[in-house]
Amino acid sequence: MSKKVLVVDDSATVRQQVRMALSQSGFQVVEAVDGVDGKNKIDGGGDISLVICDVNMPRMNGIDMLEAVKSQSRHAKLPIVMLTTEGQPALIQRAKKAGAKGWIVKPFKANLLVAAATKLTR
Repeated sequence: MSKKVLVVDDSATVRQQVRMALSQSGFQVVEAVDGVDGKNKIDGGGDISLVICDVNMPRMNGIDMLEAVKSQSRHAKLPIVMLTTEGQPALIQRAKKAGAKGWIVKPFKANLLVAAATKLTR
């Protein structure tokens, strides 16, 4: 059974790039267009093994989504990795404090993304 990864990003291009990288490595990819959509998909269940999430998005940004998801005990163990153009230490610190398992800066290398996804879904 392939692991299901939720990709939350307001850029269709980025979602497509992540989908291609992960699909080729056997992951099943589900997409969400912003933090509200992402949180709804996580709350809806459906055995998501990993979330890869952008930071800057409309309606609900990635860090707000991370904090909202992690505030629910049933999602405490769900690994969430931030994938973003942002590199500010304060944002990275806030994400780590909220429970993010990693911070990948765009543009990303597909092999590194796949390696992180593989490690976090073991």
